[in-house]
Amino acid sequence: MPRPPGNRLLKAARLASGFGSQEGLAVALSAAAGELGLRGVSIGPRQVRRWESADPPWPQPHHQQILMHVLGLRMDELGFIAPWSDGEPLPDPGRSSTERRPASGGSRQRPTHLPSVAADYVAVTAAHRRMYWSVDPARLLASASEQVGLGALLLRETDGTARERIARALAESALLVGRIEFFDLRRPDAAAETFVRALQFAGEADDQLLGAAILGHAAFVPGWAGDREGATERLAAARAYARRGTAPALMRAWIDAVEAECASRCGDANAALGLISRAEAELAVDVDVGLHPVPDWMNWFTPVRLAAFKGNTELAAGHVKRARTTLTAVLDALPAADVKQRSVVLGDLAAVAVAAGDVEEACRAADAALDELSRTWYETGMDRIRDVRRSLRQWQDQPCVRALDDRLYGWATTLNAISGR
Repeated sequence: MPRPPGNRLLKAARLASGFGSQEGLAVALSAAAGELGLRGVSIGPRQVRRWESADPPWPQPHHQQILMHVLGLRMDELGFIAPWSDGEPLPDPGRSSTERRPASGGSRQRPTHLPSVAADYVAVTAAHRRMYWSVDPARLLASASEQVGLGALLLRETDGTARERIARALAESALLVGRIEFFDLRRPDAAAETFVRALQFAGEADDQLLGAAILGHAAFVPGWAGDREGATERLAAARAYARRGTAPALMRAWIDAVEAECASRCGDANAALGLISRAEAELAVDVDVGLHPVPDWMNWFTPVRLAAFKGNTELAAGHVKRARTTLTAVLDALPAADVKQRSVVLGDLAAVAVAAGDVEEACRAADAALDELSRTWYETGMDRIRDVRRSLRQWQDQPCVRALDDRLYGWATTLNAISGR
């Protein structure tokens, strides 16, 4: 007989927070007890296993404090139901609607919706996916966040196939919110919390590939902060989900590219170059081509974008000439509408020019990147330009650098930067 699914809300929160095992979470919880002044409190793997079981006990108050401190979610968001509660926790990925515990005050009549509601919800999610590349990120964030809130409510009010479709679209919407928070607006703490919720919703749909995508994105948060171990834990989980979901080669290559960028930002350029080579080999010998199609929602990665990862990695490794060749080819191949990625590549080309001592070329590339950012704001692209400007300090009296400053610190750019747009 299959094992009961258990409290997948807690498990998803554990994985998305970088704890690959129950033992790892137990160690973190015990350490947090001391930080919170709860002396003598120790939590072992056995206790975590009980909490991740199909019928988790309501934790003691001090355990609740520790769990919420470490995982950053409320108890209902971690799959627990208070004994005195007359409600339900967030939809539990491990139970169907008929398996959930009834409220203590008796059964409630749950609203139901026509099957068309699921189709409509999916259509809005797909529209947001397309709009990401051109709509102002702060405005799209507001709309996508509302979509997540609506989807979470609809999960409580639908069953069967419609519920599964909503859960899958809801996970995608939450992933989009996390992407905007992290890449477009540079709000890593908010993104980390959003990725936890996204993984919980993917579990509701039992969608392994969405789970892999969310965990891969979650790895960027510690990776960009220099936490190699935290990134590695999340990527190991991403690969496990990808294997279970029989991921296409493009997704496997993307996970390698994510790890490469995290390794590069953590100072291990050689490992990063090796991971990029592995990703290229993955695509070159894609024996499964056509058998495992790329999901519609995976619209953030292509072979050209892999080359963009490669160029940035070569730059970080000090291979300036190779980086210039790679990034120039990427810029030529990117569609004109791919504004966000173009701003990043132009920023990297500006950094290449600085490394080669060509100040005027660096300023030209940075100015072109600002042109792209004026069309659609992208904080990750702006970060590249700020890095370039810092590297130009010794030439700050040259006319081209002063002209870049006039552009960089103009009204529009400054207001966009401080408002997160």
